Amino acid sequence: MRAHTRAHRHTARAEFALPQEAASAGRARKLTSVFLTRPHRHVTKVDAERVDDATLIVSELVTNATRHGRSPCRLRLVVSNDQVTVEVHDASPVSPHVLKTDTDPKADTERESGRGLAMVRHLAARLEVVGTGRGGKTVRAVLVW
Repeated sequence: MRAHTRAHRHTARAEFALPQEAASAGRARKLTSVFLTRPHRHVTKVDAERVDDATLIVSELVTNATRHGRSPCRLRLVVSNDQVTVEVHDASPVSPHVLKTDTDPKADTERESGRGLAMVRHLAARLEVVGTGRGGKTVRAVLVW
């Protein structure tokens, strides 16, 4: 018989409800920055570059959720010794999509919006959209170092 040992992964978590309004993105940035910069027991401190990346990702995902979602959104942050996971849940069943830049690069750079998800995809090690089965979705981005 073999004994299996499982390493315990230390994490810190926070979840916030945000109203469906433009100011929610700014509030989410502040909440993220405060959460990631405060010390967490048994979890390595998140460096400034990762805090900036996570804050930018949160801003983009919350902006999308409040602009295109049908209700308030929820922001969930999970930090461990080697990654930060950002999850934004909203009630809309419509999945976000990355605009294609290869069809007309000039038009894409002149747009005032629509490039945020491409930026998130570039910064995150993993980006996924998970349906909830009740009509909503969770957009999850994972930063790994």
